[in-house]
Amino acid sequence: MDTVNIHQAKTHLSQLLQRVELGEEIVIANRGVPVAKLVPIPHQIDRRSSMGKDIGLFQVPADFNASLPADLLAAFEGEEV
Repeated sequence: MDTVNIHQAKTHLSQLLQRVELGEEIVIANRGVPVAKLVPIPHQIDRRSSMGKDIGLFQVPADFNASLPADLLAAFEGEEV
């Protein structure tokens, strides 16, 4: 793990980020005292490739759009039953 001072980090940020993309971790120090660490983040899954993977795991009930029972509706509306 390499350590760079703040001035070096500001001057060479794009190069440091390239190194981090390759998996390296870099510590940024202020007057020799570590204050931050640049670390790679895991690659995010492409949303398009994950579409449709849950097909069939959930069935929408036939009464999905039916009105709520009167007592439950009253409770949601703050009325006493």
